[in-house]
Amino acid sequence: MENTPPKETAKDTFLHLLSAAMIYLSVIGFITLWWQIINFLVPDTLNPQGVGSWTYNTLIRGASILVVAFPVHVLISRIIGKDLRGYPQKRESQVRKWLWYITLFISALTVIVDLMVLIFNYLKGDLTSQFFLKSAVILVTAAALFGYYLWDLKKREAVSGKPKKIAIIAAVLIAISVIYGFSLFGSPASQRNLRFDEQRASDLQQIQYSVANYWQQKQKLPASLTELGVLGYYGNITDPETGMPYEYTVKGELSFELCAAFKTEFKQKEATSRNGFSAPATTGVVTVPQNWAHAAGRACFESTIDPAFFKNQAVPDKAGNMVVPVPIGK
Repeated sequence: MENTPPKETAKDTFLHLLSAAMIYLSVIGFITLWWQIINFLVPDTLNPQGVGSWTYNTLIRGASILVVAFPVHVLISRIIGKDLRGYPQKRESQVRKWLWYITLFISALTVIVDLMVLIFNYLKGDLTSQFFLKSAVILVTAAALFGYYLWDLKKREAVSGKPKKIAIIAAVLIAISVIYGFSLFGSPASQRNLRFDEQRASDLQQIQYSVANYWQQKQKLPASLTELGVLGYYGNITDPETGMPYEYTVKGELSFELCAAFKTEFKQKEATSRNGFSAPATTGVVTVPQNWAHAAGRACFESTIDPAFFKNQAVPDKAGNMVVPVPIGK
């Protein structure tokens, strides 16, 4: 008598749910990875954001998802495939069919919505190269997923070498994508240097703001950065990596210089990936070089306060009330 197991067991449900979850995560990771590669290769000239550590963080998030989720999906699929070869009747499992049809629905819906958005942006005149490429990644990925699972649901043979071939092709494509992504953005060590440099730039911007606030209240520049503590500045005045104090030099009645040692270069065209831009219209301080652009190594930024900007500008007093400082000697 043939040993026929139940059509659906708790183990079957677990395996199919886990397999579906891993393929969804793999698709999300793949799209995330390629979107960041496209951000790097084809910047959006209408909405430039530069390439900073946030881009790299998103890339490694996608890569991390891929290198874990896809191998787990392949492993679970092999277990399911072996079980189906032994018990072909399990191909009619309702759990399996529901999950795969849900996958088909999501894939089809993604393709349809993606095409709608493409047409909308084309008619609107916003079909940039970056947007087109990102839409293409979604379209191709969703279409490939739809095609594979539609074939899997329709096939009747118990043994087929097609899933193995597809898994090998997908694994090679994922490996190439991850390696290519890291080749564009640099090694983890170089990204660590970039993060330190971004922290240095942020520290200098905060110090600049505090020095300007000090001048606004006392009508003079502080002799050293330690004097900023008088006004309650508790920001970082030392290098985050070495612990050495940032260089601060008074250059004139309204100008001062801040220096730090950077590990990487930060070009002017990349400036939009950092916050705290310095311009007379927004901060009352002019900084050279603009937008904190710098080469690798020691870099200095000379800032000049614009008194006209701070005229009638209110600041908080010790009690927290907003008052307009009266210049010393008047």
